[in-house]
Amino acid sequence: MMKITVKNLANEDVKEIEVPEEIFSYPYKEHLIHTAVLAVQAAQRRGTHKTKTRAEVSGTGRKLWRQNGTGRARMGQIRSPLWRKGGTVHGPQPRSYKMKLSAREKRNALKSVLTQKLANSAVLVLESLELTSHKTQALKTCLAGLGVERKALLVDRGPNDSLVLAARNNPMLKTVDALGVNVYDVIDRDHVVMSESALERLVEVLSK
Repeated sequence: MMKITVKNLANEDVKEIEVPEEIFSYPYKEHLIHTAVLAVQAAQRRGTHKTKTRAEVSGTGRKLWRQNGTGRARMGQIRSPLWRKGGTVHGPQPRSYKMKLSAREKRNALKSVLTQKLANSAVLVLESLELTSHKTQALKTCLAGLGVERKALLVDRGPNDSLVLAARNNPMLKTVDALGVNVYDVIDRDHVVMSESALERLVEVLSK
């Protein structure tokens, strides 16, 4: 077991808690992390792109002129891909970009990036993320007092309306539930700020 210091919103040390070393001392696996990030990004793609084939574009299907004797090309119909406004050949069609990644791979990738963040002192555990104000500036000032002035991922357990309202107008901040933490969000942010209850829930999930 290893120890992590828990602070309050006033940046005062409150206590130390023990966390499993198999989660926060996990080896750095670059290929696994890369695959997990690709899976997250792929899942965000809508995949609704579409081009029309020659069977779908408007236009008659009749032969434009007789086959021989005109001195012109032997054209079958105006919807040919060779013509302007004709159909598209092998164009993009609606599809799903989702990548298959096992639950074990997702957990291991998340453990790997969390270990790296903790080693770089970029993980901050707070006693609670319950705010007295839902104002954006109040949250910004509070985080600055904690030494968090760049992009940060705020993780809490359960609904926290004040935190969501205070963070949603700040593009540097993103709030997620403990069960919604993914590899991409952790890598994309300079700091990970989580409540003690969120950390407990995250440890519970990653220990499976």
